[in-house]
Amino acid sequence: MSSLWWSLRLRREAASVPLARRLLLSSMEAAGVDPDIAYDMSLALSEACANAVEHGSDGGDNRGRSGAYRVSAYLEGDRCRIEVADTGPGFPPESEPLTGASVSESGRGLFLIESLADHVRFRNRPGSRGAVVSFDKVLARRGDTLLTAS
Repeated sequence: MSSLWWSLRLRREAASVPLARRLLLSSMEAAGVDPDIAYDMSLALSEACANAVEHGSDGGDNRGRSGAYRVSAYLEGDRCRIEVADTGPGFPPESEPLTGASVSESGRGLFLIESLADHVRFRNRPGSRGAVVSFDKVLARRGDTLLTAS
């Protein structure tokens, strides 16, 4: 079993989303992850990053595009876990679980993440402003991998 971990601090700009996606796809390819699963997780990551770019904040006016957000990915054994954290206002209190029928136009990305990953958690950062989206998936791997077993 191989493991790989990385974390990026990215500017809240749309151009940062493809960078995170490419790094994840490259990491999963090196780890021998099935390409379909890698694609699903990269799509979920893109949605989480787009959410951070759109709704994150540097503590000032939420309409500005300054500031940064953090993306972390962990590939450990047969599981991939991704976390995207921003400094925006956080998620509003939910009175009901997120479902396709209750998702507004701006919440479809979160619903998509839920449909692509095995486990998803949306939470606010304790004691500070900001939202954290974390999600994971069980991986199917190919036999050929660039990473060595630990």
